[in-house]
Amino acid sequence: MLIDAARPGAYRPDAPPLAVVSEPLGVATNNVAEYVALVLALERAEALGAGEVELLLDSKLIVEQLHGRYRVRDVKLAPLHAEARARLGRFGRWSAALALRRVGARRPLGRRRGTIGAASRPDDRASREGREESPSSTTQGSG
Repeated sequence: MLIDAARPGAYRPDAPPLAVVSEPLGVATNNVAEYVALVLALERAEALGAGEVELLLDSKLIVEQLHGRYRVRDVKLAPLHAEARARLGRFGRWSAALALRRVGARRPLGRRRGTIGAASRPDDRASREGREESPSSTTQGSG
């Protein structure tokens, strides 16, 4: 799900998405599904003209691997990780953080597990000056 972070209320759970990405995977591990969702979201954010992305992910493994704090040991994840890092390098700025959830919160139907993205176009930066902060701590990356 891609959200325009410059819109008021962008971090509300009911914020309208700019786009929703989904692809049938057949049989795959959760980590493969998380990475595929991430790559699809980054592809869509780029196509929408985003200049920066803020990734809120529910996989600590992927957050840590994107920042280089964990190695990618699984051979199935290595090419997906490489593609995600290459796509992140095309944005002027990116961040990835673990999304916090309320205890007992349920995922809305149709939301793909793993990637909730906030994307904005370069000209939106000034309009975000007073926007609300993300509900989780973020770690900055750069392309």
